[in-house]
Amino acid sequence: MEIQGSIALVTGANRGMGRHFARQLLERGAAKVYAGSRRTESIDLPGVEAVLLDITDPASVAAAAKTAADATLLINNAGIATFENLLDGSEDTIRREMETNFFGTLNMVRAFAPVLGANGGGAVLNMLSVLSWRSAGIGHAYSAAKAASWSLTNGARLELASQGTQVVGLHVAGVDTDMLAGIEADKSDPADVVRAGLDGIESGALEVLADRNAVELKAVLNADPSVVYPELAPAGPTR
Repeated sequence: MEIQGSIALVTGANRGMGRHFARQLLERGAAKVYAGSRRTESIDLPGVEAVLLDITDPASVAAAAKTAADATLLINNAGIATFENLLDGSEDTIRREMETNFFGTLNMVRAFAPVLGANGGGAVLNMLSVLSWRSAGIGHAYSAAKAASWSLTNGARLELASQGTQVVGLHVAGVDTDMLAGIEADKSDPADVVRAGLDGIESGALEVLADRNAVELKAVLNADPSVVYPELAPAGPTR
């Protein structure tokens, strides 16, 4: 689909990746950009229409879908990272991560599928991660939730194909936003990641690998787990 003239809703648009999405959509000629956030007072980007939105609250999602009934593009950017592990982490926190990253995205897709269908099909972009494919030591709960969201993206793509809705999964490793503040890692410029995602929408892509880490990890997914997880290799003989 063409972004110029589109009507988009971006979740988590008050800061970070979401703010970059909203800004670049305007720069590319979107006719209207709804900026969704739980705190609309923190939305400071000129030209957007602020929408009160909590993706974990079905009533809030339904209200947003009614407000943005003219939408042709949905950007599911909102998410959290709690850095909890599975065995010793708080179960309540792990559930909150799944409620946001999986069920929150599902809430949005379910609510906006008929909106997009009524408006000609349009597109959905889900913000995913290389941790959809590989657990890492900074919080296995996040990887589990993003893996579920990746599967959601694949399933929704199949279910929405009949109404002509393009569903794009955007995978990336570390991004230089507040979410990873204080964590030492290679981080991509969020503007570059957003640009890759929007380019993917316009080119008809189903999946976008936004950095080298995403490309390299996707290439070895069919390998034995010992290749994907070299840290599990048995220790050498002791002397």
